Amino acid sequence: MVCGREARTVKKHVAAKRGEETVYGEVKAQNETKNEDSAGRRRFQHLACCLGILCVILLGGIIGVCVYQSNNKNLSAGVQELNSRNQELEKKNNILTEKIQDMTTNRNELNISRAQWSIDSYCRQPDNKKCQPCQKGWLLTEPSCYAYNDAQPPNQKTWEEAQGDCRGKNSDLAVAHNSEEKEAIKKKSFGTNGFWIGLRVEDGEWKWVDGSDLTESSWIDPPDPVDGRCALFYTGRNTWSSVSCGATHQWICQQKALSV
Repeated sequence: MVCGREARTVKKHVAAKRGEETVYGEVKAQNETKNEDSAGRRRFQHLACCLGILCVILLGGIIGVCVYQSNNKNLSAGVQELNSRNQELEKKNNILTEKIQDMTTNRNELNISRAQWSIDSYCRQPDNKKCQPCQKGWLLTEPSCYAYNDAQPPNQKTWEEAQGDCRGKNSDLAVAHNSEEKEAIKKKSFGTNGFWIGLRVEDGEWKWVDGSDLTESSWIDPPDPVDGRCALFYTGRNTWSSVSCGATHQWICQQKALSV
């Protein structure tokens, strides 16, 4: 009887032990499965993170290439525009250079012509080529030469026309900054007609053709400066007359005498 009970006890003990081992094995298997799942998730997360980083890097590279290409295209367009402008400037420079050369040639030709004109005008003696301080037809009153243009109607000129005629002769309408120059104009004068001199009203002031002011208002009658009025000299009078610049009269040109 006793042996039978012990045998049953042993069987129960063995069965319990096997049950424990079975439960342990199942729990262990479950734990291993969970660990494997957790490790798999971690690997997936790492892989996803790496792929995300690679995508960001790739996207940044694509953006960088696009920006580079765009900038390169803009720079190329800018270089082409600068080249076009440079070519245009070179053409303009060449044109200006040609014009300067032409002007230099013309100036030299004019200088030669003027020198010849001076010789012909001032050195009139065919034998010894002795030069005179004034050109032919001009009267000397040191230090200037005067040309009294006694044109008759309808060849008389307005003040502007008379000044243009004098400029064409390398001179100006006569000026008188002092009493000596005033007397010089008067000394060689003739006839009874009035002569234009280089004095007129500009901006409400009596001005000489060289830009200087009239210092002796008593020399002009009436002395009040009225726009559109110019000075007219009459032989034998001590004062000049203020008349309309549009009237036509004879005129006096003045230029510096040569030192001979």
